[in-house]
Amino acid sequence: MQRKGARREEVLERLEEKGGLREGVAGEVHRETGVPEADVYGVATFYHLLADPDAGVRVCQGLSCKLADCDGLKARLDAAGTKNVFTSCLGRCDMAPAYWDPDDEPPLADCHLSPSSDDHAIDLAAPDSTGYEALTIARERGGEWVVEELKASGVTGRGGAGFPAHIKWAGVRNQTATERYVVLNADEGEPGTFKDREVILRRPHLVVEGLAVAAHALEAGDVYCYVRGEFGAVKRALMKAVDEARAAGALDDAVRWHFVDGHGAYICGEETALLEALEGKRGMPRMKPPFPVEYGFRGKPTLIQNVETIACVPSILTRGGAWFESVGRTQPGSKLYCMSGHVGRPGVYEAPMGVSMAELLEMAGGVTGELKAFSPGGASSGFLPAERLDIAMDFKALGEAGSMLGSAGVVVLNDTVDMVEAALIQMVFFEEESCGQCAPCRIGTQILHQALDRYRAGDAGALSYAREVAWGMSEASICGLGQAASWPLTSAMKYWPEEFGEKPASS
Repeated sequence: MQRKGARREEVLERLEEKGGLREGVAGEVHRETGVPEADVYGVATFYHLLADPDAGVRVCQGLSCKLADCDGLKARLDAAGTKNVFTSCLGRCDMAPAYWDPDDEPPLADCHLSPSSDDHAIDLAAPDSTGYEALTIARERGGEWVVEELKASGVTGRGGAGFPAHIKWAGVRNQTATERYVVLNADEGEPGTFKDREVILRRPHLVVEGLAVAAHALEAGDVYCYVRGEFGAVKRALMKAVDEARAAGALDDAVRWHFVDGHGAYICGEETALLEALEGKRGMPRMKPPFPVEYGFRGKPTLIQNVETIACVPSILTRGGAWFESVGRTQPGSKLYCMSGHVGRPGVYEAPMGVSMAELLEMAGGVTGELKAFSPGGASSGFLPAERLDIAMDFKALGEAGSMLGSAGVVVLNDTVDMVEAALIQMVFFEEESCGQCAPCRIGTQILHQALDRYRAGDAGALSYAREVAWGMSEASICGLGQAASWPLTSAMKYWPEEFGEKPASS
C-alpha cells in the first residue's frame, strides 16, 4: 500500500541517479520517495538499463545486426575480455552490427539520406530552421485553425498506428479540464527503425517548434520529451535546441519543458505504457478507453505524438495542409523510410507516401545479393517476398497485404537468409520485450519461441499449432505488441512453407 504523499514520479529518476538497481538502492529510493521498497524493486526490474546496470557493452541482436554478424562482434568482445551482453535493437541498424557502451557512447554514423527536396515535409538534408515561422502563424490564427490545417493535411501518426493526428489534437482541445500535457514519444525501439534519431539530430528545432505549436494550440502548460535511454546525443540535441529557442525569445515562458530518459523497455513506445513510465511505474499498457486525450498523464488530457509526426507540423502550417496532402502518392504527405539489412546504402530516405518498395531499394543502393524478402515496417510487420516489390509502402496497401507500414523500418533480406532463423530472431525479441501483463502475449511469445527452437532441433511437428497460438495472441492481447508479435513467424510460414516443412499452397 502506497502511503499518502509518496512521490512516485521520482522513482525512475532516483534509480537512474543511483546507477540502477544495485544493493541497497531500492531501500534508499523507498526512504526518499515513500514508495514501498518492494514496489521500487518491481519498477526497477522492469527496465533493462536499470535492472542490469553492470552488464557492460550491449551488443544488438536485432535482425539487421544479426545479418551483419553481431555474433562475431560479441565473440571478439568476449575474446578481448570486455564484459558484454546481447540486447534488443539499439536503433543503430544503419551501423550494423551495432553496440552501445553506457560508459563510452559510440558516435552515431553519418547516415545516408535522400537529397534535399521542396517536396519533403521534414527534409533531413536541409539546414535546420530556427525562424519558428509556423509558431508565429499558429499564435496569430489560433488553435482551432491549427487543428483544421492538420485535418486538411491528412497527416497521420508516423510512429506506427497511422491514426489521424487532427483527431488527437481536437480531442485534447475539446476537454473541459484546463490542466493539459503534450508528450513527445522519442522512445524509438522498433527493430529496423532509426528515423526519429536522425530527425532530432539533424532538425531539432523542427521538433521543438512542432511541440511548441501543440502546446499553444492545446493550451498545455507542460511539454514532456521522453527520449530513448541509449540516445544520449539525441536528448542533448533536443535540450540544446530548446535553450537556443528560449534565448531567441521564440518560446512561451509559460510552458515548462521536461526531458525524461527511457530505461530500455520497448513496450514504452506504446503511448499508455509511456505514460505509466512518466508516472514512475512499470511500463504496462493501459486498457482503452479512456484514451490519453481524455485521461492521460496524471489523469489529465494529453497529446502524445511521435517525433516524425510532430516534425511535420511546421511545414504543414507554413505551406498549408493542402500542400502536404498533395505530396503523397497514395496517401497524404511525405514519409521517412529506414532502410537496413542487405542494402548498399543503409539510411533514412524521405519519399511520397505510397512509394514502391522497388523505388526505395533503388534509393538505398540496391540489394546486396539476390532479394529474397523484406520486412516493410519493423519487426511487427512480418515479412513479404521479393515478388511484392511493387507494393505501395503505405498504411492501406500493406494492411491489405496482411502486413503493416508501422514505423517504416524496412529490413532487406537476400537469398542467403534462412527464414526459420529470421522468424526466430524476431520471436526472441518479442518474448524478451513483452511486458508480461496479459497472458496471450506473455505465454504466446514463449510458446512460439520454444516451438521454433524445437523445429530447428529436428522436431518436424513442433509448429503444428503455431497458427492457433498466433490467432489467440492477435485476438486477445491488450496492445499491439502481442497482437502482432506472431506475424514474423506466420508470414514466413505463409510465403516460405517449404522451409518450415510444409508444402506450398499451390501443390
